[in-house]
Amino acid sequence: MFHLRLVPDNTKIPFMNGRFAGLITSAFLSIASIILFFHPGLNYGIDFQGGIVIEARTPQAADFVSLRHSLGGLGMGQVALQEFGSPQDVLIRLERQPGDDAAQQVAADKVRATLAQTLPGTQVRRVEAVGASVSAELFANGMLAMGLAMVAMLLYIWFRFEWQFGLGAVVTLLLDITKIIGFYAVTGMQFNLTAIAAILTIMGYSINDKVVVYDRMRENLRIYKKMPLRDLIDLSINETLNRTLGTSMCTFLSVIPLALIGGEALQDFGIVLLLGVFIATTSSIFIAAPILLFLGENRLRRGTPEAAAPGNPATTP
Repeated sequence: MFHLRLVPDNTKIPFMNGRFAGLITSAFLSIASIILFFHPGLNYGIDFQGGIVIEARTPQAADFVSLRHSLGGLGMGQVALQEFGSPQDVLIRLERQPGDDAAQQVAADKVRATLAQTLPGTQVRRVEAVGASVSAELFANGMLAMGLAMVAMLLYIWFRFEWQFGLGAVVTLLLDITKIIGFYAVTGMQFNLTAIAAILTIMGYSINDKVVVYDRMRENLRIYKKMPLRDLIDLSINETLNRTLGTSMCTFLSVIPLALIGGEALQDFGIVLLLGVFIATTSSIFIAAPILLFLGENRLRRGTPEAAAPGNPATTP
């Protein structure tokens, strides 16, 4: 049976030779991302900055291109459209308008009139204003979800491996997340609840990738008890390289349709996932592994040092 191998068996790429370049590059990008988070800042969506939500049902399947053109010409800022249930149900989101509640009502009335003119027979089923307090609560809950996910991952890896593994994985995860947030700041893509979902998805993928590499390192620590940690880490990465690249490629290819033809609701989500898969894969090799090397030197060996099985060339100190 033919098996596709993305890299040859028994590769011996010295990944740890580039550990300083990888860590410096990652730290620079993460620091730049933190600066961009504060200035110019993120383009918060309606979920986090407040706005108006209108649920409407059109007589036939909604023409989103026509609707977006009509509502975008009202001069009320960003207008987000989303299919809601059936093709005839549309969820319309508008930025919060300057002024009091009366200004929000005027904006809602403009949308009603535009819908009646563009698509006669359209029923407006719900009009709801998302206030600043609700938006702040949604933002706080989103941040809390990310924080709890990170703590849970730290505890899981800490109990499954040694503390050095857990700390290395969470530090790498923080560096990954800051780069994603920096990407949102640079591109101006809306940062909303969908962005939180994308980041949580990336966190799960990233930690899974690191667990696979770390698991092989732990196995090799038991087998090659006299091998220097730097060489053992290189060996472990090379042994899992086919799996790492294969999983990343499959995930990448499956997300591409979302990024290309996912529509407004899923396109940004898909683009961020593509970047996240790339960042998670590279950070497992060039960030998580070097951090473990610095933390674990002379600390990860347990028991009396012994040579591994005789005749195995990899056991040479």
